[in-house]
Amino acid sequence: MTNLNEAYLALKSAKIVDLTHQITEDSPRFPLLPPLEKKDIFTLKDGFHVQQFTVVGQYGTHIDAPVHFVEGGAWLDELPLEDLLLPLYVIDKSQEVAENPNIELTKADILAFEKENGQIAAGSFVAFRSDWSKRWPNQDQFRNLDDLGVQQTPGWSHEALEFLIHERQVKAVGHETFDTDSGQAAAKNGKLAEEYYLLEQGIYQLEVLANLDQVPATGSLIAIAYPHWEKATGSPVRAIAYVPQD
Repeated sequence: MTNLNEAYLALKSAKIVDLTHQITEDSPRFPLLPPLEKKDIFTLKDGFHVQQFTVVGQYGTHIDAPVHFVEGGAWLDELPLEDLLLPLYVIDKSQEVAENPNIELTKADILAFEKENGQIAAGSFVAFRSDWSKRWPNQDQFRNLDDLGVQQTPGWSHEALEFLIHERQVKAVGHETFDTDSGQAAAKNGKLAEEYYLLEQGIYQLEVLANLDQVPATGSLIAIAYPHWEKATGSPVRAIAYVPQD
């Protein structure tokens, strides 16, 4: 029988890394989405302080449920709770992105990662580290548009997602940018083809992750929390990594 107290003590001894950006009215976002609105409904002069927040689901570091893109896909409240605490793998392509912001993470990158770190276990969360989060909170730097208005941003290749989902059977993936697709791929296809593909497979993703540079390639856990919305396509999240201490 699993001793939960021992598991608790192990987690308490781990280093905790916040994988989320703090969200404000000025947080970078997809330009068609409204910013966060926050106002006081009651103040301490009334005897208690209550605030009202108005925010879209895909804001800040957030989770996308399959229904975000796919008709008939699972809503956020239909995701299994056990899929919100997962082994975390971090594939670091930050140096390559620094040299070329348009790179896509490939199957070859994953196989090279596995050669060094071991095979990615089924039921895991795989994060693409690009260090794009270091551009936060500058909206222009985060979007990184060229003269034609095309985002110059990294993303996942189709073959990488297909491999992780069907051959490694991961539960979810995440990245530091706004989109699953690279900016150039989205412009070429006229849509977010890889984001649609990912969500069509029935798994979720986290977008706009932070601080992946503080998490090792393997050995950590990711824990994800958000409100228990009814019929939500996505939500801002608080995601943390439990990192074993040396």
